[in-house]
Amino acid sequence: QVQLVESGGGLVQAGDSLRLSCAASGRTFSSYAMGWFRQAPGKEREFVAAINWSGGRTYYADSVKGRFTISRDNAKNTVYLQMNSLKPEDMAVYYCAATTNRNIVVSMRFYDYWGQGTQVTVSS
Repeated sequence: QVQLVESGGGLVQAGDSLRLSCAASGRTFSSYAMGWFRQAPGKEREFVAAINWSGGRTYYADSVKGRFTISRDNAKNTVYLQMNSLKPEDMAVYYCAATTNRNIVVSMRFYDYWGQGTQVTVSS
């Protein structure tokens, strides 16, 4: 089993940057594709970004493409989400997730493990 713990959320102004981290337990971390999702108040959880098992492939939601970067360090069992040029609409609780599928998947239902979430607040 994999346990995930997010960190790095906080309060920033529009246009600022923030980096989220997700620390994972388990020696099979490098076998999993990883994803970031977010949920804003009153809205359903949505896909943000994903990275395959090796880090060689990434995929982003249109709303964040060009501004956010997902990366991973398998030696450290950690996945990151670098968020630049933040907008008020980016405000949400951000969740890290893992799937035993090595390929990138977008749908929440295919992810097996979830972190507790970290709050990102963006003021205008």
